[in-house]
Amino acid sequence: MFQHKKIQNLNDFFKKQSERESTGVYFYRINGYSEEIGAFIRAYYEAARKNGVVIEGKLQNPDEKNLAYYQEVMGMDFMLSTGFIGMNLKKWLPRMNDGQRENVALSLYDALFLLQKEGKTEHMLKNAYIKCMCWLYYRFERIVNQLGENQLPKILYEGTVSQYELMILSILSNAGCDVVLIQYGGDAAYLKLDALSQRSHELKLPGMQAFPPGFCLKQVREQMQEAANRERLYGILPKRQGCTNAWMDGDVLADLKKSPAQRGDDAKLFYNGFCRINGVEEKLTYAKDLYEFQLALKNSGRRMVIVNESLGRPAMEEIAAVHRNHYTKPEQLIQDLSSNINMRDTSSVELQRMMVRAFVDVMLAQTEQMGRELNLNKLTNQAVCLLCFLKRYEGRLFGGWKETDIPCFVYLGGCQEESEALFFRFLARLPADVLILCPDLTRRCCMKDKLLYEVNYTQSMQLAAFPEENTDVAIGTAAYHAERELDTLLYQDSGMYREKQYEKANTVILQTMYEEIGILWKEEVKYRPSFTTAKDEVHIPVIFAKVSGVKDGLVQPYWRFVKELVTEDTFVIKSAPFIEPGAPNPMRAYAAEFYKNGRLLRDKIKSHPSYPYGYVREEIQDYILDKLKLLIDQKVIRGTFQNGTEYAVIATVLNLPKEIVRLIQKFDFTKKNPKLVYIHTTEAMISLEDTILTAFLNRIGFDIVFFVPTGYQNVEKYFNRKIMEEHQIGEYLYDLHVPNLEGALQRTKISWRDKLFKRK
Repeated sequence: MFQHKKIQNLNDFFKKQSERESTGVYFYRINGYSEEIGAFIRAYYEAARKNGVVIEGKLQNPDEKNLAYYQEVMGMDFMLSTGFIGMNLKKWLPRMNDGQRENVALSLYDALFLLQKEGKTEHMLKNAYIKCMCWLYYRFERIVNQLGENQLPKILYEGTVSQYELMILSILSNAGCDVVLIQYGGDAAYLKLDALSQRSHELKLPGMQAFPPGFCLKQVREQMQEAANRERLYGILPKRQGCTNAWMDGDVLADLKKSPAQRGDDAKLFYNGFCRINGVEEKLTYAKDLYEFQLALKNSGRRMVIVNESLGRPAMEEIAAVHRNHYTKPEQLIQDLSSNINMRDTSSVELQRMMVRAFVDVMLAQTEQMGRELNLNKLTNQAVCLLCFLKRYEGRLFGGWKETDIPCFVYLGGCQEESEALFFRFLARLPADVLILCPDLTRRCCMKDKLLYEVNYTQSMQLAAFPEENTDVAIGTAAYHAERELDTLLYQDSGMYREKQYEKANTVILQTMYEEIGILWKEEVKYRPSFTTAKDEVHIPVIFAKVSGVKDGLVQPYWRFVKELVTEDTFVIKSAPFIEPGAPNPMRAYAAEFYKNGRLLRDKIKSHPSYPYGYVREEIQDYILDKLKLLIDQKVIRGTFQNGTEYAVIATVLNLPKEIVRLIQKFDFTKKNPKLVYIHTTEAMISLEDTILTAFLNRIGFDIVFFVPTGYQNVEKYFNRKIMEEHQIGEYLYDLHVPNLEGALQRTKISWRDKLFKRK
């Protein structure tokens, strides 16, 4: 029989008999967990599955059918002798050779003899013998003819072993097989059966802890199946793997200039860089260094793509070109979508395999990152977006690719969207350099990846675009950069603001008393309640009110108050409607082209021959389009997304009066805001276009007051909900004539008697 040996390390279990230091078998029990033990259990499980027996739960006692068949073949005779047991084994398990049969017979005899010494009756010995014979036939018949062979069979048992189970496992171990017990409940139950650990050894390794919750062989099996399924996702693997950043010396720009031959010579590897530089080392030379970097790459013949600020979202045409289906599992999703990676250049089969591997890697990592919050729709959208970016840039990066090529992708500004970060994580696993530049430290990059190499500098600098041509290189003097730093100190969280410091703003409508309108009207917005700044945005408190009636019925003081609101930044409308329904509007014919599938097509608007705001500063154009989209999305105007009112909104906003456009262009978001005074003295209803105009200007940041001495319900007709404050200030008066608000209003002299007796 075989002796039980102690292992030197866990790999000893997988050695053939001829490779072991001395002839013997291993019988161990595992009572704790570590990463090393977890890996061993998975490997041992696979070995037992292929060449052995895995027992999950208990060995079931022979049932009536098992016993009936045994009795039919073997009869019910019993004798405690090795000759009797060996003869019966030859008949019952004929595939064993003589040596195997002899070892099993001797081991079974020893086990029964020990039971006899413990006081078991002959009837009990017979039952134990028959149970063992049935187990050998029904559970272990597949390995009995391999016992003691050079490739030793394996038994893996999970759970708390019983007396007779330990007996059969010991018999088989003694006859020539390895056995491992996994005991989640610890060693206490086992030691009641084998107090001196004579039948097996306890595995003791550094760092062992309790088994993780839910750990079991079923989980191991499922994980292995999942891993096997994932292996199939890759298809034929490429010949080369990436060596990312390990070859670099630390000077990123200098390192990325190196040719592939200077980086390394292992034919099984490609040497690429994946780097992010935060801040700048020296403001005076930063732009010049970047220009010389791209010039060196172009002169060496390397392909290069440079993108500033944003990759931009994929267009509808790009998305439609990606083949996809409905998915129920992430692996199904990844495998199907990876079929979209199909290089048009048939000589790039190796590159295509690299792309498939990189796609599978990053999408599996994305799946694991989502964890329990896995959303297949979101995962699909991310994968489709990645593939759109790949199709967009693959020709410029990999057209005519050869194995010695390492193109370079430079992204200035840092990733602001997860879709951008995902694409660069994918690209960094291909034979390509990826360089992310974040000179402005206030603009944080969301990229996170274990492969990413970062360089951090403390100086911050704004750079609008990568200096690709010599004329693009703008080098600031020391005084210029000192002034920029002084700006940061003076105008960041200090309550002081430089001219046009902010390019974006959101409005908050103030709820005020009527008397407060005149006070707040001429104040700079930064002094108003609720004025705040956050990052690159301003939150502007604005007035949006309707004044109904005339205070005390006094007409001249009423007009005097209105006149006081007319400043150089005030646009005045003296009668309704200001924009007549059906009035000529050159943008009305194109409005439907500018809004598709819930998206405002900004680029199409700006490039249209009839676009009226091309002369305005770029940031103001973007601001106008931002507020146009907001007005549509909020459905403030009645009929939006119901009867095509959204197209009326677009046409009206793209046809603003020149005076209003100038007020918007002039508007500094931290100073006095532009105004609109709308006077409505008749029964005429204001037009839909007037409503759109005033709602839009409210979102731009205008203070707006409607003066309605009649108190009529006419301003509110086209609003979906109440959004302005209404002040009822006095008596309703009709058919008032609007005076010349730019000239002087005559003051009526009131005698002291009239003041005393309040005579009018």
